[in-house]
Amino acid sequence: MIRLSDYVISFLESKGVKDIFMLSGGFCLPLVDSVGKSTINHVCTLHEQAAAIGAEAYAQYKNSPGVCLVTAGPGGTNTITGVASAWLDSIPMIILSGQVQRKDVRGQREVRQIGFQEIDMPSIVRPITKYSKTIMEPEEAREVMEKAWHLATTGRQGPVWIEIPLDVQSAMIDPDSQKGYGSWQVKFRSKKELRRLVAKFYELLGSSERPVILAGNGIRSASAESRFLDLASLLGIPILTTWKAIDYMDEKDPLFVGRPGIAGQRGANFSQQTSDLFISIGARLDHGQTAFNHENFARNAKKVIVDTDQAEIDKMDFHIDCSICFDAAEFIDEAIAQYQPSKDFSVWLARCKGWQKKYPVVVPEYWEQKELVNNYVLIDVLSDLMRPSDLLVPGSSGASSEVTMQAFRTKKGMRIFNSEGLGSMGFGIPSAIGACIASKGRHTICVDGDGGFVMNIQELETVRRLKLPIKFFILNNSGYVSIRNSQDKHFDCRLASSKDTGVTLPDFEKIAKSYGLNYCQISSQKEIHKEVQGVLDLDGPVICEIM
Repeated sequence: MIRLSDYVISFLESKGVKDIFMLSGGFCLPLVDSVGKSTINHVCTLHEQAAAIGAEAYAQYKNSPGVCLVTAGPGGTNTITGVASAWLDSIPMIILSGQVQRKDVRGQREVRQIGFQEIDMPSIVRPITKYSKTIMEPEEAREVMEKAWHLATTGRQGPVWIEIPLDVQSAMIDPDSQKGYGSWQVKFRSKKELRRLVAKFYELLGSSERPVILAGNGIRSASAESRFLDLASLLGIPILTTWKAIDYMDEKDPLFVGRPGIAGQRGANFSQQTSDLFISIGARLDHGQTAFNHENFARNAKKVIVDTDQAEIDKMDFHIDCSICFDAAEFIDEAIAQYQPSKDFSVWLARCKGWQKKYPVVVPEYWEQKELVNNYVLIDVLSDLMRPSDLLVPGSSGASSEVTMQAFRTKKGMRIFNSEGLGSMGFGIPSAIGACIASKGRHTICVDGDGGFVMNIQELETVRRLKLPIKFFILNNSGYVSIRNSQDKHFDCRLASSKDTGVTLPDFEKIAKSYGLNYCQISSQKEIHKEVQGVLDLDGPVICEIM
């Protein structure tokens, strides 16, 4: 016999979980105790939102579930932003939350609450999880945990939520005698159908003169990055990437022609829009990618869409010539198996590379700026100075996200990611923590906006405590510059977007001092290469304020 909480944590150990992001609380104490007795490292954050965001970033780096442990009630509600991000970006996560004792659970009673801090988290998060369940009977433990892990890691990945009442956590069980989660649950897809669809793909490619491939995060979810590069090399087709796939290819790779989209690169958009065959592999083609305009998206191109989620294919409001609802890895492996040398696309590739060179993101006039620092210049400098072994984790909204993902020039070996679907402020610090821990302390660079930085500023203490080598570059634009720009363009006044309209931010030098972190400020471009290099060369965490 084993305590149920011990079983839950040992189950995670058996799946290779090495770290848990957590914040303790009264209604999850047996689980906390079980973590303490395990081999799993516990990462204590100071807010549950940061624990969830850290686990989400950890999962992005590992491509396996990030785990978050919180208490009942507000412990659960505080995690929702991180869980929502994982849901939208298809990131595998396991959320464990405590609950009041079963006798104090409201259940079907017509009241709002029985137990203190009691709230039904599985019902709240059901729309943003693949599976959410309260273990009301100890005999359910094995089946629930096996099902949760299976759903988080297969098909289109995503978060799952397991809530466990306090008395259930402490119950004694024999997991070997419990029913498991049957393999019959696995969805079967016909290999014969896949072979037929890949043959059709090659028929379309054979009649094409200007094909492009858009590579998305689904390739990484399927652990198929290296095989995708093998296929790309065989085909010799220009490759575009989404923001979530920014680090698949070196900027100088002969096949890479940029990142298209609303806030994308102009040369990449020319390649996409001029193509006669558009091939999407593992990209969900959201509005940022299609510019809210399906009718004119790659308007002269036949379209091949590869996605494991049929609903994502069905949402497209344009004709799809070859719809392939299979895992990206399955498609790639079959495409390699069926490959036969055929057409030479070198002339078309040279044309796409020419557009990429003709329309750079960082133009000379940005460097001619005499006062303050241009955001694009900062990203250009980081592109020059960051090492191939570095991690880049920008914030998830405004200039910190859009300028970085638009302008950064990737080196082979780097990992770069943030929250694209949700785009919430407050992700910078905890995402950098999660990524740095997942990578076992790789040098991590975070570009964040001043507004987003303060939303989880308490986690600088976590950075200090763990001595994480994170360099924070804070874009000081006096509040919410994206909001101000929209207000100036579309509305009659500014409000709630700057110091004179109701938003004030702290003195970052004083903040750095209070947490015992190194601080510096860069206020011009005169010696920006030297100053940024100085920040990157410092040991330990640093806050660098960019004016």
